[in-house]
This record gives sequence, structure tokens and C-alpha cells, in this order.
Amino acid sequence: MSRISLLTAAIVGTLALAACSKPEADAPTAAAPSPAPADPGNRHPFGDTINAADFAEHVKTLASDEYEGRAPGSAGEDKTVAYLEAQFKRMGLQPGNGDSYVQTVPMVETVASEGTVLKLDVKGQPRELKFGSDMVVGTRTGKNEVKVDGSDLVFVGYGVNAPEQKWNDYAGVDVKGKTVVMFVNDPGFHGQDPKLFEGKRMTYYGRWTYKFEEAARQGAAAALIIHDSDGASYGWDVVKNSWSGAQFDLPAKDDPEPRLPVQGWITGDVARTLLSSLGQNLDELYKASGKPGFKAIALQAKLSVDLKSTISEKSSRNVVARLPGATRPDESIVYMAHWDHLGNHGHEGHGEATPAGSDNIYNGAIDNATGVAGILEIAEAFSKQQPPPDRSLLFLAVTLEESGLLGSKYYVAHPTVPLDKTVAVINLDAMPVIGKSRDMTVVGFGSSELEDILKTVTDGQQRVLHAEATPEDGFYFRSDHFNFAKAGVPALYARGGDDLVDGGTEAGQKAQVDYRDNRYHKPGDQYDPTWKLEGVIQDLDALYGVGKTLAGNDQWPNWYEGNAFRAAHDKLMKPAAK
Repeated sequence: MSRISLLTAAIVGTLALAACSKPEADAPTAAAPSPAPADPGNRHPFGDTINAADFAEHVKTLASDEYEGRAPGSAGEDKTVAYLEAQFKRMGLQPGNGDSYVQTVPMVETVASEGTVLKLDVKGQPRELKFGSDMVVGTRTGKNEVKVDGSDLVFVGYGVNAPEQKWNDYAGVDVKGKTVVMFVNDPGFHGQDPKLFEGKRMTYYGRWTYKFEEAARQGAAAALIIHDSDGASYGWDVVKNSWSGAQFDLPAKDDPEPRLPVQGWITGDVARTLLSSLGQNLDELYKASGKPGFKAIALQAKLSVDLKSTISEKSSRNVVARLPGATRPDESIVYMAHWDHLGNHGHEGHGEATPAGSDNIYNGAIDNATGVAGILEIAEAFSKQQPPPDRSLLFLAVTLEESGLLGSKYYVAHPTVPLDKTVAVINLDAMPVIGKSRDMTVVGFGSSELEDILKTVTDGQQRVLHAEATPEDGFYFRSDHFNFAKAGVPALYARGGDDLVDGGTEAGQKAQVDYRDNRYHKPGDQYDPTWKLEGVIQDLDALYGVGKTLAGNDQWPNWYEGNAFRAAHDKLMKPAAK
């Protein structure tokens, strides 16, 4: 997703702090009742303030089976876009893309045949890897058929080329036309070496997206990442569910970065057996790959694959609504969330993803109907705020996040508000619904002045801010704010913490692990009427407070001094500083 010229920003990056005025955090209350919903089938009486009943109604609708998991390009997308547009119209918000509430995002849909087999020649002995159980692969070429024939395998450690870290796993090896095999996460992760890269915190070099990008830049014909649950931060079932069925990409003309003919994952068990048959030990390779000076290893094996895919040129939609500012309407604060999820795996092309008779709809209630409901609630509050905000508010529901942050990537390349007029971005993704907490998590804590504004609000809530508990999971690079951050726009990604008022950190961490293991990217991510919504409403009040402060003053927040995103911001803002 990002070019190597942006990687310094990505690997240093997270979010941070500076001084500002204290906001009024309470959502407004208007005297007159809200008008009837624009959707004649929706009889819920929406109120004027951020509240649990309205939040729950939004989530329940968006995550219903009727919306079929909100896959881009599906009937579920049509219903989602119609619902969002109706809600924004009901609130009195203006279209955010000229005279339209939607921004068309071109996309290429690729469905790889699940009958695909990876054929290996291991020291002259044939071996086959099956789609789903042993591996998953796909192509970003937009071609119906891609063949790789007799490509030499090369193990390249973590597949990282980081000049500023004096680290290059590709040093001294030519991988053009070859198949690279590598670990997920950063060098030093599995050995827990705090001196390498950013220690426990994952950098962008640890993300699977970067690894495929770098392999393409190196000229590889194919790339395979060895899965492990700790390094990826999720199990094999998540990989399989995410890579089966329709995969989406921007057309090459809209995203001209190099692309691999074939890319994918193999299971840890497959990798261990394969490497053992080649005289290599997986555990020893973890140790060796995490040490400076590691050299790539040519493996006595070749890979062949005939990958057939169904290719369709389609489009999806970002939804954009605008509340004009009273005195400085050309300056905007953006609230964003991604509306898409994984769709209905009961359709043709998902035969191995879920057995017949099981729940095939990936409803995406927490991920990310909660975030979309959140920006709708915040939009409602701003639309009733008195006095109205001086700066404009833009509410952006993006598509194709699950396909690699593509909707936000397209928006940043084609913004409806110039980026140098975009004051800040506040991102909502997978809001916890586990009750009130004594803390609030800032994903990528410690790099932008937006956190100082947030702190004034959470101080009033008697809550503390801190970094995510598992920075090794790389959440900072896994949500849509990242595309804005790379462009220099200060971005905040914050949500409820783990120290629950009812049960403390033990209960909070247990709930987070339960979600990760049983619902994340699974059919089990469904709306639950027993959710404890007081906490998410507290979070929304806090995030509303940040925007209210910025919309009512003339502050232009920046990244902290020393944060690599700061250079991009300063360059972005230079024309305005005349």
C-alpha cells in the first residue's frame, strides 16, 4: 500500500500530543425533535444526542443478515450506501462530493479458483499443497490465468529491506522470477529482541502488505508468508476466511505500484515439514532471521502453479457527507469509518470457506458496524450543536478496508476536501462494547498533538490514555487512518480501554481475547442485544469532544517533533504558510 519512500514514516509512526484548549465534551441537546427517518421502513425515533439506543439501532441494521455482510459490489453494499445516505439526509447534512453523497471507487474483483494447487518439486520429489487447508494464494495482476513454472524457492527471513535500520534481507541475492518465502512480523519479533526495529511494537515492515510490496519491487514471481498466530496476531482460519472468495483491488492505473503475479500464505505446519525435508529447522530459522547480517537461503525446491481466477471490473462507493462550518467552511475535520466487511460466504466461490448448513454471513457487527454507527451518532450531535461549528465536518464511510485500506487510499488520492485544508482525521474502527473503562486506548500512542486534545476530554471523564496492549499486532497499519497519516494529515485512532469499571483489566483483556478468537473475521461477529454500551457511548462523547474543540478554534495540530509523519505534514501545509 505504501511506497518505500513512505516507509520511514510508517515504521516510526504512531500518534501523539501537544497543548490546546479544553473542549466541552457533552453532546448537544436540541429543543425540537428529530424529523422522521428518510427510510420509510425504519421507524426508530432517532434522538439529537449520542445515545445507546440510536447506536444500537444503527449497528443492528447494518449488521443484519439482510445486509449480507456488506461485501463491496454486492446487494449488501447497495443497502448500506442507501442507509447511510438516508441517515445523512435525515440529519440535514449536505452531500460531501459535489452534489453527491457517494464517491465511486473503481475496483477489480478477483476470485481465485479454490481448486488451485501449489505444486512443489522438493529435491526431485513432488508435493502438492491444497487451497484452504495448506495454503491460500491470489493474484493482483487482473489476469484470468497466471502461471509460474519451476520457480526456485528462496527463504528471505522477514522479507525486509530497511535502509534506515541497516537491514536488508535481500542483500546479495537476486530473486527475479523466483518464489520468496518469509516470516510475518518484524525481525526480532519471535526472539523478542527489543533492540531490533521498534522492539515489541510492530512496524509497517512487519505487515504482510509490505512484504508482498517489497517482493514485487525485488522482481519475485511469487511470495509466500509462513503463518503463525502470534506473529500475524490471528489464526489460520482468519487468513483462510479473508483470502477465500472475492478479493478486491484498485485498478493498476489508480495504484501503479509493482504487483506480484502470485502471493499468499502457507500454514506453519506445512512450512515446518517442507523446510525439514530441505535440511532446515523452522525454529532455528526464526533465530537466525532475527539477527543482523542474516543471509537469504536458496532452497532446493521449485514451485509451479496454474492460478485461474474470475476477473471482473466493478466499482464500489465511499459515502461522504458534509456539515458546512459557520465561519471557516473551507477547513474540515474528518470523521471516518469503513462500512465494508467480508460478505456472504454461502455464494458460489466460497465452497470451502464454510460447510453447508452453517452460518455463511460475515455480519461484521463490531468490525465495523460499530465504527459506522459511531460516526453517525457524532454526525447527529454536530448537526444539532448550538452554536454551530466554525469549521466544516466531513463524515466519510469508506469501502474496501478489508481489502487493504483501498477506499481510504482512493479518497486520499482524490480528496473532496484538499488535504492541506483537512485539519485532522478521527478514525473509528471496531469499537469495544464491553462496558465502561477507566482508560482509553490510543492506537499508536505518542505521536500527534490530537492526543493532547483528547486528554482534556478524558481527564474530565476521569480516564487515562495509553498505548494499545499488544503493539506487536500492528493495528496502527491495519485501519484507514494510516493512508491519511502517510500523506501528513494528523490522525487519531482511539477506542475504549481494557481496565473495565466492572471487572478491571482481567475482564477487559478476557473480553478482547474472546472477540479475537471467536468473532473477528468470523460469522460470530453479530449484533448482541446484551452488549454493554455505556462504554462505547463514553468513547463517542470523547471523540466528539476532540472534533468540537478543533471545529471551534483555529488550531492546526501537527505530529510531534521527531515523528516522521511530521515532514509529510510540513510539506503538505507549506503552500498555506505564506
